[in-house]
Amino acid sequence: MFNLGDSALTIDFGNRICEELNDKVIAMERWLAQHPFEGLKERVVSYSSLTIYYDPFLVKKHYHTEGPVYRWVEEKIRQAAVHSSYSNTSDAVLHKIPVCYDSEYGFDQDRVSTLCKLSKEDIINLHSSVVYRVYMIGFLPGFPYLGKIDSRLSIARKERPSPVAAGSVGIAGEQTGIYPFESPGGWNIIGKTPLSLFDANADKPVWLAPGDKVQFYAISREQLANWPIG
Repeated sequence: MFNLGDSALTIDFGNRICEELNDKVIAMERWLAQHPFEGLKERVVSYSSLTIYYDPFLVKKHYHTEGPVYRWVEEKIRQAAVHSSYSNTSDAVLHKIPVCYDSEYGFDQDRVSTLCKLSKEDIINLHSSVVYRVYMIGFLPGFPYLGKIDSRLSIARKERPSPVAAGSVGIAGEQTGIYPFESPGGWNIIGKTPLSLFDANADKPVWLAPGDKVQFYAISREQLANWPIG
């Protein structure tokens, strides 16, 4: 556990992609959502760590803490670690996401095919056959980090980022993800979804959440072009 300045704290369980560790992080985040303290501002889930942002002045004022405020917050995080529990297999929401794997949208398929020694049909079948876990949301609002991909699809990021369209589906390392906005990106793009992952005006702006499940399924160019908006 370590502090990020005087208004944030991170508890880190190890720098690796692991469902068990991610379960613990999600459990703590949900426990804090159900047992918030005055001054708690934000809870950020990553693969294997949880960061808490808080207002030290509100914490001090409300709880009349003695000594450094971060010590009081540390104790609250320890309570979350002890009392929280979560099983991803029991209550995870499954989202089925359409993807057009046409080479016009999956412009890195040739690179993936060459480096992974797979046909384009293999790429599509391997990518769409796995039920992925949403480990975290980051990089861009609504960008889901999903894993793990089939090891035969594992490929390094590109050395130079390139422009990526909104809805592009990419792979890198053990992960796959979806770009919610047009953005520079270094992941290998293999397709595009017509779905929007972020809406700032919605009650729930980010559609996916850590702990959710995702499975992709293939659609045609025509289906992509005619997919209803909204």
